[in-house]
Amino acid sequence: MLDGGVEAALSSAGMAIEVIRDPISLARLRDIAQSQFGDVVKAVVDVQRGAIAIGGELHADEEALLLEEGARQADLWGINLYPDRPAAETIEFDSMINVRPSQGNRSRFVEDRELQRRIRDVVARLIGA
Repeated sequence: MLDGGVEAALSSAGMAIEVIRDPISLARLRDIAQSQFGDVVKAVVDVQRGAIAIGGELHADEEALLLEEGARQADLWGINLYPDRPAAETIEFDSMINVRPSQGNRSRFVEDRELQRRIRDVVARLIGA
């Protein structure tokens, strides 16, 4: 475990995936975005345990790490974080791992408003100014 309640693992592409359990700065999120995709960080939110895996090339890599740690797949939702957008546009609820007809989610988008709120709450608690 790294400082600040952050654990790291490598994705299949060799990118470091971090599991965030304690708040990180928006500046740190920007640095991660710049080192990977430029303006976006892929993330998987564990809405039950209140953690976020970030830094993978694919949401599936982050999801796999959280599953290895004991998370339930039903609690894991893929999002994209845009640290330089206005606060209302920071989170994009789009990922292939979100296609879950058995949970009533038939698209890549997180369709349930209550689930979106729970995801926003975890992000707001862990990624600050």
